[in-house]
Amino acid sequence: MSLAAESYLGPYFANAFAIDGVLTLTESALRSRALVCTLIIAAAGLYGAATVAPRRSVRATGVVRAVNSITVMVPRIEGQGGNLTLATLAENGATVAIGDSLATFDRANELKILRDAETKFDDLEHQIEEKKAEHLSNAEKRVADLQQAGADLKKAEIETRKGPVLSAIEQERNQVKVADAGEHVASLERSNQAHDLAEQAELRILQLQRDRQQVAVTRQKRNAEKLLVKSPIRGMVALSNVWRNNSLGHAEEGDQLWPGSPLLKVFDPTAMDVEVSVGEPDGAVLVPGAKAIVHLDAFPDTRFTAHYSSASPVATSPLGISVKSFTARFRLDQSDPHLLPDLSAAVDIEVSK
Repeated sequence: MSLAAESYLGPYFANAFAIDGVLTLTESALRSRALVCTLIIAAAGLYGAATVAPRRSVRATGVVRAVNSITVMVPRIEGQGGNLTLATLAENGATVAIGDSLATFDRANELKILRDAETKFDDLEHQIEEKKAEHLSNAEKRVADLQQAGADLKKAEIETRKGPVLSAIEQERNQVKVADAGEHVASLERSNQAHDLAEQAELRILQLQRDRQQVAVTRQKRNAEKLLVKSPIRGMVALSNVWRNNSLGHAEEGDQLWPGSPLLKVFDPTAMDVEVSVGEPDGAVLVPGAKAIVHLDAFPDTRFTAHYSSASPVATSPLGISVKSFTARFRLDQSDPHLLPDLSAAVDIEVSK
């Protein structure tokens, strides 16, 4: 029996005696057998716990990242450039759903250009309709002229049939009339074909101008819609720092913002990662199933658990630095209001046996 067990069980052997070198318990000791066994197990557990070596861990630092996030930029509009005036902006930390308004920009100029483009498009539509009606009228007139010329030709041919009863001069005159009428009909046919081609070309030019104007109307509508920025995902708003008044800060209503500059981020707070850099010698801890404890520098009293998600296959280092490290991500097991993107964190990665 171990010394620890004897220290716990010494009082229970006070009524024991030895027979032939064998320890025998009295009746009172037997009645406490259950308690004796329990104390033996407890003593063995305490002794075993005292001999278990503490788990090793690897400390790494990193930042909190959202698994699902999107950066919203100041919209770029087609056509003339220049800064855009911010009209409204969602509050920092606001919760938004898909399609909710994030920001709006001044659209007065774009709407004016859109109205002008629509007016010109409507005018071209009317011009095309008028030109079609004009061409139809001209075609009907040309058909009538051609029919009249054909009738004159037939009349002249009938006159030539009176040849036996007419003088030679009259016969020659009728032949000339037939030839003139025939040339007139042929000339009208050629002229009609030329007029048809010219009218088709004239109408096609107007149609191309209308189509080009339709593209301009579509572009202006798209520009006007771009100035109404809506959320593509469900999540929380985090305003980005922009250059304003010779300093960095959150954008405010009335600011002039450059197209393409970051405006805000929308992230899903229910799924967060910690992106850490692990030194190349400690890369062996980055295995599937690895566990970690996360401590936020901004909230020292908070503590979260995380599990291994992914890691870079090759250790890299910045230019001019020989120490290499792996970039790894650990998925946080909890969701908490304190977990926000870009917070610095310390991660204790448990070393598996």
